[in-house]
Amino acid sequence: MRRWRTLLATVAAAFTAATMGVLVAPTSAVADDVTPYVVGGTRATLGEFPFMVRLSMGCGGALYSSTLVLTAAHCVSRTGANTSITATLGAIDLQSSTRVTRKSNYVYRAPGYTGAGDDWAFIRLASPVTGIATLPIATSTAYDSGTFTIAGWGAASESGAQQRYLLKATVPFVSDTTCNSSAMYGGEVIAAEEICAGYTAGGVDTCQGDSGGPMFRRDAANAWIQVGIVSWGDGCARPNKPGVYTQVSYFSSAIRSAATSLGG
Repeated sequence: MRRWRTLLATVAAAFTAATMGVLVAPTSAVADDVTPYVVGGTRATLGEFPFMVRLSMGCGGALYSSTLVLTAAHCVSRTGANTSITATLGAIDLQSSTRVTRKSNYVYRAPGYTGAGDDWAFIRLASPVTGIATLPIATSTAYDSGTFTIAGWGAASESGAQQRYLLKATVPFVSDTTCNSSAMYGGEVIAAEEICAGYTAGGVDTCQGDSGGPMFRRDAANAWIQVGIVSWGDGCARPNKPGVYTQVSYFSSAIRSAATSLGG
């Protein structure tokens, strides 16, 4: 069974509380579908990852263009007009007086998404964001290995509380063969579409509230490039259960085509 790293209703409530200065733990009733957050992380510094976005339904995302946020398909219900989502940008502190917010006006969910694979989506913002760096996507597999950076406002322990401040961590690539071994996910990972990252011993991972957020690394020019989207995993930071991410390079053509159609 896949355990998505977003529990929309629970995480949305925790997100609202976090922005008001209260940290709320997810209820035990949904503990089986653990939501993602950064476990074993440290606090990011202001401006370190300017492209990071927090979405009001309890997900993360990355600023793809001035009007588009790239996130996970399982964070949204369908393609179509949507004015209910608030994106928070430009701050590591969700309560910062300098944070930037934008409402959505449209959602595009990957047309092939049925609950497994194709886990990507766009949130289109009602007005452009200016002065905040975007995050380019990988268009080849050249950067789909090595050490990656993860970041998010999700919980810092399995079934823990959502975070007011952005946390970050680094995780190593795990090969498809290893990730699909009987010791890990036993064939559940879609090798062509998903990429695994984490430590055999556990301890560092995305978790509740991190769904849709980016996994990224430096490219040949030492610039940040997005290689993954937080998708799913068995619990958070458990031994032999690395995080599973949408492999952005595999979907890069479709992502770019969708962005063009959305005016981004």
